[in-house]
Amino acid sequence: MTVQVPFRPLPIDQSDVRYRHGPDSRRQPSTPAGQTIEFDWDDSTVYPGTSRKFWVHLPDQYDPLRPASLIVFLDGQWYLDPAGEIRGAIVLDNLIHQGDIPVTVGLFVDPGVLVDAEQPKNRNAEYDAFDDRLATFLLTEIIPQVTARYSIADDPDRWAICGGSSGGNAAFTAAWLRPDRFRRVLCCLSSFAQMPGGNPYPGIIVNGARKPLRVFMQAGHRDLHWNEPHRNWLSHNLRVAAALAEAGYDFRLVLGDGGHNPNHGGVLLPDALRWLWRSTDT
Repeated sequence: MTVQVPFRPLPIDQSDVRYRHGPDSRRQPSTPAGQTIEFDWDDSTVYPGTSRKFWVHLPDQYDPLRPASLIVFLDGQWYLDPAGEIRGAIVLDNLIHQGDIPVTVGLFVDPGVLVDAEQPKNRNAEYDAFDDRLATFLLTEIIPQVTARYSIADDPDRWAICGGSSGGNAAFTAAWLRPDRFRRVLCCLSSFAQMPGGNPYPGIIVNGARKPLRVFMQAGHRDLHWNEPHRNWLSHNLRVAAALAEAGYDFRLVLGDGGHNPNHGGVLLPDALRWLWRSTDT
């Protein structure tokens, strides 16, 4: 089926661009609002000494007798904020109400903070690392807090993970290393360029065995160092996308204008989730 895309003028200035949110990113009077519950987690063995919050968003249609799908949002408060760029809970409520995605529980997880440390933020240590600690942390510490309270499907094809910036490559790494649990991935403006030891993905994606992942990527023409030879966030995202294409993955890349900010990824979130949860091969 041919899809007609409305005409929109192409911005001439690629740096100072802002995308307008659509109706699925705004609270709709006809859409029943779900319930968001806040939790604290101060007892990590994977990241000892850290403290953080996480939130569980239960859509109005949640039925404990019918296991729900699950999506994990890294940088949880940022993705949850109803006045921010992403508005994750609002988007979930609207899409579920419209029947565009399955009934899905949203798990919004903040990065850790090191109590009484000179450098308290543990975000880059958790998100930029190329290892299985973040996946292990989610699977053994945070998600069990959710599955103990709520009915979540065990099928990994019904689990997604989402993040932006360092959270984007963190989401990709969690799915890459644990495709037995996470198989749908949404990563925006990912910081592959600043991973310690370098970006491993362009090589290992092409040369390794194909994994059962579905990946939606968003990148920006004017992301950090976009026209420089080193630590170029734009080019590293393009290299990962090219590797996914060459290896035959089910992936989609949306390239937009603007700099390193969550606006474009937030505007895309409803359509990205529709694409990730689609049941056909289109």
